[in-house]
Amino acid sequence: MAAATEENAALVALLRTLRKGERWASVTERVLERGSALAVWHDRTNESLLPDPDLVDAYNQALADVGTWVEAGYRLIGILDQDYPARLREIHQAPPFLFAAGQLLADDAAIAVVGSRKASDRGLGIASALADALARMHVTVLSGLAAGVDAAAHTAALAAGGRTVAIIGTGISRQYPAENRALQRQIMERGLVLSQFWPDAPPQQHNFLMRNAVMSGYGRATVVVEASEKSGARAQARMAVEHGRPVVLTDHVVATNDWAKALAGRPGVHVAHGYQEALDQIGSVLDKENEVDRLLVDLLGAGL
Repeated sequence: MAAATEENAALVALLRTLRKGERWASVTERVLERGSALAVWHDRTNESLLPDPDLVDAYNQALADVGTWVEAGYRLIGILDQDYPARLREIHQAPPFLFAAGQLLADDAAIAVVGSRKASDRGLGIASALADALARMHVTVLSGLAAGVDAAAHTAALAAGGRTVAIIGTGISRQYPAENRALQRQIMERGLVLSQFWPDAPPQQHNFLMRNAVMSGYGRATVVVEASEKSGARAQARMAVEHGRPVVLTDHVVATNDWAKALAGRPGVHVAHGYQEALDQIGSVLDKENEVDRLLVDLLGAGL
């Protein structure tokens, strides 16, 4: 436990003391190469003959903060931790850490259901029906805890007694939008809330695009129920294609958006004409994923 705390503190300190021209992605890359955030931190602190008091203070503060976060009920997961979502680690936008509240699953079979914040009654109905069906199939319903389609999907999954995961665009101690405060608490208690930002980080526009990338990486596929030309769902669909994840677009999304028309012809992108066709396409995606998983198990068992 102490070793894990020191690893997390080293990772936090590295991210808080970036040098000129350094970004979180470069820190993540070095940590993955060395196999230890603490080793990277030691590399940095050993560059000078005498201890740098600023670096010492940064590490001590990080150590104290990690303890505070644990006391608040938040779990800090570094990219090297076994509990870090394996699928998420595959994408180049994988964050160096995640804050988690709720139940982590090693291999979470999750489908992202996303769409407009100002969704129509039709869109809300489709999102709810899909989430209800997925929950009854014991598939995790993944979304971003925004108003509209996201909230409808989370709510329906919980109502069906299923598992839902929310990946949020703020710090984990924040609730945004405010009307989803109670929903966020329910998901923490019965599912999982994940954030890639410091716990008190406020909502900022660029955070939500970063959140969409993580949602795409975490899920096995993304379903876009309803969206506009400039929505986060549009960005997630494009990133999902980039990540090699299947995308399901409703026919309404394709009919009303130029970006969706352009995306519809790409490999791995499916257009669903109605709720049942969307569900059938999701089932096909899951069957293919399960077949690949079984093949990998067989190969490993054969020593290949």
